[in-house]
Amino acid sequence: MAEQQEIASRVESLLAKADKIEAQYNKAKAYLDKLPQALLAKAFRGELVPQDPNDEPASVLLEQIRAEKDGKPKGKKKMVMQGELF
Repeated sequence: MAEQQEIASRVESLLAKADKIEAQYNKAKAYLDKLPQALLAKAFRGELVPQDPNDEPASVLLEQIRAEKDGKPKGKKKMVMQGELF
């Protein structure tokens, strides 16, 4: 009889641990489900990397892109980045 009580006690202890692990898993899963949204939000706010105060605003870049589109004939496009041809 004492052996059965010991087994029952161990099973209860293991079930309690399993419940704690399940709760931790559910908490981590909920956090991971929100993570991509949080990353996108930070990216749009410019919080993922340090901001360079010397960078021009996006509106200036968009205007440059529009000007290039209006001034170039349609055809093959080449992208030049920092002196390199891609």
